[in-house]
Amino acid sequence: MTTILVTGGAGYVGSVSVAALLAAGHEVAVLDDLTTGHSAAVPSGARLVVGSYGEQAPVERLLRERGVEAILHCAARSLVGESIIDPGKYYRDNVAGGVALLEAARAAGVGRVVFSSTAAVYGVPDATPIPEDAPLRPINPYGETKRTFEGALRWYGAAYGLRSVSLRYFNVAGATAELGEDHDPETHLIPAVLRAVETGAPLTIFGDDYPTPDGTCIRDYIHVADLADAHLRAIEATAPGDPRTDGGALVCNLGVGGGFSNREVVAAAEAVVGHAIPFTVGPRRVGDPPVLVAAADRAATVLGWRPQHTTLESMVGSAWAWRQANPGGYRD
Repeated sequence: MTTILVTGGAGYVGSVSVAALLAAGHEVAVLDDLTTGHSAAVPSGARLVVGSYGEQAPVERLLRERGVEAILHCAARSLVGESIIDPGKYYRDNVAGGVALLEAARAAGVGRVVFSSTAAVYGVPDATPIPEDAPLRPINPYGETKRTFEGALRWYGAAYGLRSVSLRYFNVAGATAELGEDHDPETHLIPAVLRAVETGAPLTIFGDDYPTPDGTCIRDYIHVADLADAHLRAIEATAPGDPRTDGGALVCNLGVGGGFSNREVVAAAEAVVGHAIPFTVGPRRVGDPPVLVAAADRAATVLGWRPQHTTLESMVGSAWAWRQANPGGYRD
């Protein structure tokens, strides 16, 4: 058993990961400021501490008091469009706040970190699927701040012996029976499609003139339960003496290795809900690459991770089932 602090553990990805860690027998504390998370999403068995990971002294006290051995860092500002409009917020929270977390960990003697990174570090890739050694050329401040924090992990490993795993995951989707996605505003396509079904609100697909077969963006999707499994495996890989992180920083992509266009996502949702879903086409969003598909061989080879939910129907279907069971989302 390992005692783990999960930042952002009241959020979508964080809460599902907390549940997986608890099921594996670990002790978990959650640190979340609840600006986008929900206290009702924190699984029973985990202690919620309301606060910011960027406040170094309180975080150091929490790490010491709870006897934390490893950190799963899921918390971040994560809206691409907002990052372009207000990059300062993203550098303050994702970079400066992240370094404050690392300093608190160093002071408390916590030498293991797993980081929720993103495919946005690649920008517009030269080739698809994208390998981990592809050039990092973010085209928005969100991706740039994630790239910068990955660099901090690498240098903290070289200087201080920090063991870390950065997981560059692609579009997360789906739900478990208990936990799902509830954001406001909602910028992710699948929940936006399902919200349009529920409310009758108009759905907009941003751009149909990309250099793709149907003109819409193509993305690699990963089920949130598969991502939680990868987090669990990555925590294990940071254990003292584990050769996988003896070099300090390990980086792995997470995806199914295939892409689905925005139009294909709408078609899958139509199959799940049983009727047509009208949509309009709007202009491209600034900062959206045409195609992002992962080469996830390293995660399979090094972490022993392979996605178990690889179809759009399974991802959209589980998200729809959760929304039907939880109308209005989390009520907290």
